[in-house]
Amino acid sequence: MLTNTMKLRLNAMMFMEFFTWGGWFVTMGSFLTGNLHTTGAQNGIAYSTQAWGAIIAPFLVGLIADRYFHAERLLGIIHIAGGVLMLMLARAHDFAHFYPYLLAYMIIYMPTLALVNAVSFRQMDVPARDFPKVRVWGTIGWIVAGLLISYVFGWDSPGPLAQGALQHTFAMCAVSSFLLGVYSFTLPRTPPLGATQGRRSLGSVLGFDALEMLRERNFAVFFFASILICVPLAFYYSDANQFLTEIHIAHAAGKQTLGQASELCFMLLLPLFLKRYGMKTTLLIGMVAWACRYALFSLGDASHLEWLLLVGIALHGPCYDFFFVSGQIYTDTRAGPQRQAAAQGLITLATYGVGMLIGFSAAGFITDRYSVAAGHDWVTVWAYPAVFAFAVAVLFLFWFRNERLAHAIPQH
Repeated sequence: MLTNTMKLRLNAMMFMEFFTWGGWFVTMGSFLTGNLHTTGAQNGIAYSTQAWGAIIAPFLVGLIADRYFHAERLLGIIHIAGGVLMLMLARAHDFAHFYPYLLAYMIIYMPTLALVNAVSFRQMDVPARDFPKVRVWGTIGWIVAGLLISYVFGWDSPGPLAQGALQHTFAMCAVSSFLLGVYSFTLPRTPPLGATQGRRSLGSVLGFDALEMLRERNFAVFFFASILICVPLAFYYSDANQFLTEIHIAHAAGKQTLGQASELCFMLLLPLFLKRYGMKTTLLIGMVAWACRYALFSLGDASHLEWLLLVGIALHGPCYDFFFVSGQIYTDTRAGPQRQAAAQGLITLATYGVGMLIGFSAAGFITDRYSVAAGHDWVTVWAYPAVFAFAVAVLFLFWFRNERLAHAIPQH
C-alpha cells in the first residue's frame, strides 16, 4: 500500500527529475545562440542528443539495469555524474567543448526516466490509480524551473540575457542533479527483476518483437504518422525559446510553462474525446493542433499580437496529449498483453529516436536558411512545420480507419 509518507518521497523524486531537465532544456537554444554563437545546424545537433539518448536508453535499462542493478542506486550514481557534466556545460566557452558533455549527459539522463518510473511502480499496489498523482509532480517541477528562470532570477530578460546569464541554468540544474543523486540513495530498495523475468533478447528490449504489428494497415499508418509528426515537434523544442527571446518577449521561459499547465488540463479531457469521438478524430486534433500552433507563431509578435503566441504555447496540451498520449493508448490496446512492452518500446524508439533525429536536423537546416541580419525570418521558419504537420494530418485523415477504444489511459 502506498502510504502518504512514501507518496511524498516519490513526489520529491519526480519533482527533481523533471526540474533538472526542464531547467536547461527549454532555454538551451537561446543560450547556444547568444553565448556560444552557434548556427541553427549546431543547435539541431545539440538537441539531437535527446534522440540519441532515447535510442541508447533501452540498452542501458533493458539489457543492463533490469538485470544487474538496483534502480535507486543506479539513479543516484547517474544523477551525481550528471551534476558533474552540468557544471562542465556551464563552463564551456565554445560548441566544440559543449557538445561532448551534452551528449554524455543525455545518454545517461534518458534512462533515468524509466528508472524513476520503476522505483514508483514498485511501491504501488494499483499503479493506474496511484502513478498519475506522483507523475504530475514531474510536470510541476518543469513548470517551477521555468518560472524561476524568468520571474525569480530573470536570466532570460534582456539585460542578463545579453550578458550570458543563461549559463547559470546549467549550474542550477547541477545543484538539483546532485541533490537528487544523494536523495536517490534514501529511496526504497528496488532490486532488478530481470533475473525472475527470464532473459530478454536485444530485439525484445528495442521493441522489434512488435514489428509484425506493421502488417496491420491502421497501426502501420499510425506508426509512420508518429515518426513524421515528430518533425514539427522538434522545431518547438529547438527554436521556440530562441524565437521568443529574439522578438523580445519578456519572461519567455516562464511563459512557456503555459504549455505544461495546458497539458495537465487536456489530460483530463482526453478520455472524454476518446469515448465520444474515437481514436482517429482525437489523433487528428493533435496533429492539426501542431499546424495551428506554428501558424499562430507566424502571425504573433511582441506587441499587440503577443496573445497569439501565448495561445500557440498553450496548444501544447492538445498537441502532446491528443496525439502522443493517445498514441500510447492506441499502441497498448492494439498490441495486446503479449506484445505491450515491445510495442511501446518500438513506438518510443521510432518517435523520440528516429523521428526526433530527422526533426532536429530539419529544424537546424531551415533555421540557418532563413537567418537574416536582424536574427531570423521567423514567419517563414514557422511556415515549414505548420505546412508539414497539416500535410501529415491530411494523409492520416484518408488512410487511417476510425476506431473506438474502451481502454483506460496507460499510466507508464
